[in-house]
Amino acid sequence: MTKPRPVRGATLNGESTRFNLPQTEADGDWLDARTDVDGVVPRLRTTVTVERARTIISRNASPDVPFDRSINPYRGCEHGCIYCFARPSHAFHDLSPGLDFETRLFAKPDAAELLRAELGKPGYAARPMALGTNTDPYQPIEADWRITRSILEVLAETDHPVTITTKSDRVVRDIDLLAPMAAKRLATVAMSITSLDPKVAATIEPRAPHPERRLKAVRTLADAGIPVFVSISPVIPAITDHEIEHLLARAAEAGATFAFFIPVRLPWEVAPLFRAWLDEHFPDRAGKVMATIQSIRGGRDNDPGFGTRMKGQGPWADLLQTRFAIACRKHGLNTDRIGLRSDLFRPPRGPQGDLFA
Repeated sequence: MTKPRPVRGATLNGESTRFNLPQTEADGDWLDARTDVDGVVPRLRTTVTVERARTIISRNASPDVPFDRSINPYRGCEHGCIYCFARPSHAFHDLSPGLDFETRLFAKPDAAELLRAELGKPGYAARPMALGTNTDPYQPIEADWRITRSILEVLAETDHPVTITTKSDRVVRDIDLLAPMAAKRLATVAMSITSLDPKVAATIEPRAPHPERRLKAVRTLADAGIPVFVSISPVIPAITDHEIEHLLARAAEAGATFAFFIPVRLPWEVAPLFRAWLDEHFPDRAGKVMATIQSIRGGRDNDPGFGTRMKGQGPWADLLQTRFAIACRKHGLNTDRIGLRSDLFRPPRGPQGDLFA
């Protein structure tokens, strides 16, 4: 009998041992319903809780990422990517990095107002703002909440540079904002495509749009004059690594001009969730996958060290880097550099901006 398409990424809710989070039982409230008369657990419903944040810009000083500030309009992500390194952040809310991360979401409807106030503070110096670092800004609930769009409206008004990373073709909705920004060298979009195999994609990221829809979005964005990156991150050994060359060929064909990749990372609670997922969906190669990951990560499930956590180390990591570089050269990717402008920024207008002028 054919297995049904996964409706969630994680195979369990899991637990955190770092923040005294109690283990969540399979018959807990998080299921949103009890099992039916046949003992079948109904599909989980997604819930959204309003979060009243005090600030909206997150800062970082990591040498491994090309930005020092970001905005996350949501917490949690309904796309359900099993490998998502952001899953452990849900433990700070006494929620599980497993199914809770995919179903118990938080929205920040005051994001644009908070951003306007922060951009208007004396001495604010603009640098590229990253959207999509800890949650997908175009996950399904954005269709109704439109928080990402409200953030972009503020950034467009102030000529503030922005980079967007997403797995969703919903980003094309905002071309009316992004295209004029890109014409001033103020915007880029990175589309994440980890596999072109619909069955694989539906397993590792069950609620993200079909890979072909994402490629179509790349073409639409490129035709609108918006520089498009394609991220094939993460590369999962023995599951998606064989697709590197084909993915880059399709990305270039669709109009992307830049590409990058990161070997799969399994920080904190992600590792046991990923192992359980492997046992469920790829039992025939689970051991091989984990052995290869550990060879890339210095003998561990995860290497958190600066300088190696994004690239990996050892022969497997070197081989991936070599294959990627050869394919990029073949398809004309990464032949140029794009620098977003920060010198056009002007503080926001209106009452909030006037307060800090």
